[in-house]
Amino acid sequence: MIVPEDTVSLADYERHFRARAAPGVAGYVTGPAADGLTQRANRAAFDRLRLMPRSLVDMRGASAALSLFGQDMPYPILIAPTAYHRLVHAQGERATVEAARLTRTPMVVSQQASLSLEEVAAPGGACLWFQLYLRPRRDETLALVRRAEAAGYRALVVTVDAPVTGIRNVEQRAGFVLPPHVSAVNMADMIATEPVTGAGSPVFRGMLDHAARWEDIAWLREQTRLPLLLKGILNPDDADEAVGLGVDGILVSNHGGRTLDTLPATIEALPAIARRLRGRVPVLLDGGIRRGTDIVKALALGARAVLVGQPVLHALGVGGMVGVAHMLTILQTELEVAMALTGRPRLADIDETVLFAT
Repeated sequence: MIVPEDTVSLADYERHFRARAAPGVAGYVTGPAADGLTQRANRAAFDRLRLMPRSLVDMRGASAALSLFGQDMPYPILIAPTAYHRLVHAQGERATVEAARLTRTPMVVSQQASLSLEEVAAPGGACLWFQLYLRPRRDETLALVRRAEAAGYRALVVTVDAPVTGIRNVEQRAGFVLPPHVSAVNMADMIATEPVTGAGSPVFRGMLDHAARWEDIAWLREQTRLPLLLKGILNPDDADEAVGLGVDGILVSNHGGRTLDTLPATIEALPAIARRLRGRVPVLLDGGIRRGTDIVKALALGARAVLVGQPVLHALGVGGMVGVAHMLTILQTELEVAMALTGRPRLADIDETVLFAT
């Protein structure tokens, strides 16, 4: 696959992806929840923020590197967990992890990956975290944790904001169904939740009977020594409770606007969570990151690092491994340019004073 010559930004990758992808696949990958208000808000909130530059700053020895949970990273950028990479490229997660290795970008591998977590980790050389949805049966959850530990994953990211699937009208209108060759292989041998039968609500009476609760997080914390992060936190009260249970990090996320519509943008929710936690644990953010300037804004408001999800699938669908590596390099370069032009030689120098106050 050849990346088109006019692909010089993350928006270009999305444009080419939408033009090339089958309607069902495009509806699944890019489709928001309901009316797409939250998905659009993720971008609009970043666009409303303005940066204030500093001139004639000594930038010698500048670096965007950081250490997170004892892991050295050259940039505060991670690949967010996204399902079914084989939907958009035959090599699937195998191509994505190779791009992650080449660009030294940590990758959070989805529990719903289309290759097993062992296959993704097998080539070695990449920093991998594993994303987890707590299963109704604790023994199944624990089996996934043990597999991730054995395969060398270095953190667990538990998604907590999707006890049920959001209303995704774009995906529904496109008639999306998984093709036969793509499945959530990591859960192939697990027991399906019993189907809901009889009268009554299938959501309240059925699905939520098996949804995770705080006691499940406390239990999981006791089962592993890996750093444990919760993904999908928007409410400072939830962030506070998670830290009280021994969670090591908070990932501010609204699931890319794909669960509950009309939620706040993640960059809007970030400051209150950062203020509440006061540096007790690292706070990360995803949702709407499309430029290096977005990363500066997120760090200024309290994030230690950011994750990108949809752009990875756009780039994978357009250019395979090369596309993903190119997309990540674009984002890394844009971050360095933004740091240089705002006069911030280190990530620690990025604070609220980099934002223009009206």
